[in-house]
Amino acid sequence: MRPVALIRSFKLLLAVLMASLVFAACNRQVQPLAAVNENEEPGKVVVGYITSWSDRMPAPELVTHLNYAFGHVTNGFDSVRIDNPERLHTIVALKASNPHLKVLLSVGGWGSGNFSEMAANDERRQTFARNCRKTIDIYSLDGIDIDWEYPTSNEAGISSSPEDTRNFTLLMQDLRQAIGADKLLTFADYADTTFVDYPNILPFVDFINLMTYDLADPPFHHSALFRSEIAAALCVSEAVEHHLEVGVPRTQLVMGMPFYGRASKDYKGQRAFGEMTIGSMYSERWDSTALVPYLVDKNGKMVLAYENMNSIAYKCEYIIEKGLRGAMYWDCDNDDASFTLSRTVWGIIGKEVNE
Repeated sequence: MRPVALIRSFKLLLAVLMASLVFAACNRQVQPLAAVNENEEPGKVVVGYITSWSDRMPAPELVTHLNYAFGHVTNGFDSVRIDNPERLHTIVALKASNPHLKVLLSVGGWGSGNFSEMAANDERRQTFARNCRKTIDIYSLDGIDIDWEYPTSNEAGISSSPEDTRNFTLLMQDLRQAIGADKLLTFADYADTTFVDYPNILPFVDFINLMTYDLADPPFHHSALFRSEIAAALCVSEAVEHHLEVGVPRTQLVMGMPFYGRASKDYKGQRAFGEMTIGSMYSERWDSTALVPYLVDKNGKMVLAYENMNSIAYKCEYIIEKGLRGAMYWDCDNDDASFTLSRTVWGIIGKEVNE
């Protein structure tokens, strides 16, 4: 290890020790901790989510990171339950064909609860963090991705508390301390900046996966890159700018994109890109302002907002232009058999990855 790296490692160890000092239980102060990972490549990242409920395999050469969805906070509020653990073993085995590939367990997802109860209690939270480290070791993972949707919100039918945002920061602090500096710690974030205390949480995480999709349903785009008359109330570029404005560094911001569409109740067809057929009932149109495609019925009414190679390419070029950390997509399973969208992302972002 080079002298500079030794100094940084020593500083990180010191920071971890300082962060472990606990004040009064109800007034615990979050101590800053630089989440430095000496093994992580300094270039761009391409993060693909891969689901537990599919039997499709991703192309490991087209990503830098695979986030396995999902693990969950157990009903005891202090450990991790993994969906389809055998498939997780299979995904981790892909590292044999791509030694640079990182595989993380994503804990949470829409409707996955028990976060609020776990994070509110020091003992539960710290035990959960230690069990995450055990899970990393058991499955030979490279880190943990937290997908709490969302702190302080019960929209997904989960419990919540006004203290969730503060406790989320404490959770990420405890996770960083438990898993160490050599493992990755990331989280999936909503497109606006409602739920997270960014100044206090950023020192503990490697990067944020920004969920810039599901922002509306037809007759509006759900992942418009730029604002148009038929864009959602929040478009992708605005979500990125809002995060930059609250202090998220460009190098910690990974912009998400969907490999699927959102449809109106009148649409009769598949939503996943890999299964879509336009047919005779619908026509494809292109929004030259929002830079996304959509389908309309015979009356010209939007019935499906989705992505294609062109819109994905525009989003990747935007990532490069803005100097963001990289691209994320939900999910690998929704691509076609030729990995058309995955190859589009890698063809642009992959050029910036330093291996």
